[in-house]
Amino acid sequence: MEKTKEPLASSEKKWFELFSNKARVLYPHTDPAHDYLHIMRVVNTARNLCLAEHGNWAVVMPAAFFHDYINVPKGDPRRPYASQLSAEATVEYLKHVGYPEEHYEAIRHAIEAHSYSANIPAETLEAKIVQDADRLDSLGAIGIARCFATSSMMSRPFYSEEDPWAESRDLDDKNFGIDHFFQKLFKLVEHLNTETAKKEGEHRIAFIKTYLDQIKREI
Repeated sequence: MEKTKEPLASSEKKWFELFSNKARVLYPHTDPAHDYLHIMRVVNTARNLCLAEHGNWAVVMPAAFFHDYINVPKGDPRRPYASQLSAEATVEYLKHVGYPEEHYEAIRHAIEAHSYSANIPAETLEAKIVQDADRLDSLGAIGIARCFATSSMMSRPFYSEEDPWAESRDLDDKNFGIDHFFQKLFKLVEHLNTETAKKEGEHRIAFIKTYLDQIKREI
């Protein structure tokens, strides 16, 4: 997705810089799939979607920056509640820095609804935009890199030695990296909300399929 050329307004720029500095502290590079670089990609994608879909950037911006405020590792029993924990922590932070109070509940909902694990329907355009931006970062070239980074974090091999393509077994992305593409990532396009995101998602899925064809050749 091409980065927007439209500049931020002066008031937006102040908050953008404050949130960016906070994000650098919140999201270390110890988890490359959920680090500061991931956050900035989601923020930039969310801004593009916001412009294309006419969303409220005052809600989308902080929600995109802090959707992973509380990062619960995969496999942790609290994982389904991570987005709600993040939403609560974000609102407390926004109160502390004096962000306009009228946006709190919309920001809270956008963060809570972004998570695939939480299974909370996105009821506002802004929540749909944040959800789409985060899910798009699981697809394409970056999505491939994040999938295998997570595999390393989980000590999960890239594929099953006996049956790499799950031809005679059930898909199991807790134990095999490639399974995650088929078990979850290819399904994400069906759950994207905005037309802009759907178009981009289809492009990224096509790239993953080409990549997997090459892996099959090499295996």
